[in-house]
Amino acid sequence: MTASLTATLAAWAVDSVSATHEARLITCLSALDWLAVGRAGVDEPVARILRDLALSEGGAGQAHLFGSGAMVPVRAAALVNGTTSHALDYDDTHFAHIGHPSVAVLPAALAAGELRETALVDVLEAALVGMELSIRIGLWLGRSHYQTGFHQTATSGAFGATAAAGRILGLRADQMAHALGVCATRAAGLKAQFGTMGKPYNAGLAASAGIETAQLAAAGMIANPAALEGEFGFGATHHGEDDTACALADLGTKWLFEQVSHKFHACCHGLHAALEAAGELDIAAPEIAEITVRTHPRWMSVCNQPAPTTGLGAKFSYGTVLAMRAVGYDTARLASYDDATCADPRMTEIRERVLVRPDETLSETQAVVEILRRDGVRREAMHDLQAPMPLAEREERVRDKAVGLIGPERVALAWDMLRQGGSAAGFAALMSD
Repeated sequence: MTASLTATLAAWAVDSVSATHEARLITCLSALDWLAVGRAGVDEPVARILRDLALSEGGAGQAHLFGSGAMVPVRAAALVNGTTSHALDYDDTHFAHIGHPSVAVLPAALAAGELRETALVDVLEAALVGMELSIRIGLWLGRSHYQTGFHQTATSGAFGATAAAGRILGLRADQMAHALGVCATRAAGLKAQFGTMGKPYNAGLAASAGIETAQLAAAGMIANPAALEGEFGFGATHHGEDDTACALADLGTKWLFEQVSHKFHACCHGLHAALEAAGELDIAAPEIAEITVRTHPRWMSVCNQPAPTTGLGAKFSYGTVLAMRAVGYDTARLASYDDATCADPRMTEIRERVLVRPDETLSETQAVVEILRRDGVRREAMHDLQAPMPLAEREERVRDKAVGLIGPERVALAWDMLRQGGSAAGFAALMSD
């Protein structure tokens, strides 16, 4: 008899793993990236709201918060830190299921690690397991789940956070199965929140759910073993495709997390292929008569806001970011995305000449940008975010990005801990000091 998806994933999540050098290095890079975008996001309104709420409630000082020297209970820390690290929408993305693995899983893993005084290397391994599991749950749910309106960062991410926290808490396989079963009741998040504070809050909900469900299972809570796959389970009720074969293919030998994409523009990852393609073209504003973007149809409902008026909305708008590029705004700088930019008449005039078209022949990581210059010349460029990037180049770009966000000294300290060893608490202290 073939083991169920839940039983298979639960057993794998608590077992010893043999991760590749690439998977472990990329996990370190994602942890550095997560630290940088979280530190940089502490003054965002949603980060302040969640942080103030956690501090007002008080409680046991168990884990650090981004932007505060105070320590709070682990669930509150996971909620605040998950939300804060996604507040800028500048974190990594995995396109196999269109989710942000780090912001859901790392806050849960680190908070649990602080609670248990865990070595950082073990936190990173648990995070890798959790992020891998979140991707595989996302594949099991399939594109119909995402297209219906569920946010994979929040839904599959919650299962990954559960696995990471549960591994650190020392759950047995049967307990992990119960934790995943309880998570089937807790996981939630909607794409309807995109462009608002609700989107980063989704990541915080996933991280907090992971801590809570792992702690409940450790305390003896029992759940329905069919809560994911059963007739009334998470997949059936959330438009899942039940693709177990895809979810479990090469589990333990192939690390899908190695294909995670790091952001080098401070906006929705769906816009990055177009921005990279635009970087190959001359799109100086005075010369542009028209810009046409061809993109995968699924992005049309995610990041094609036609005329946003806020900096947050601008991060989900092809027309806005390409117009910003044409006018001369640096799309990698956080300060470029504000209400004043959206109201800049030079930028809005160009934005009206940006046409966005769905193209089913393109993958979700590809985009084609064509410009028509006023002299009649047409130029075109295509970019694929999944094009192989050498590890050395990836490390250089992620570290350079982190330096730009939090400075060279903090990056040097963090990278030394990530590569040479340290404690969960020592790394977490870099979030708030």
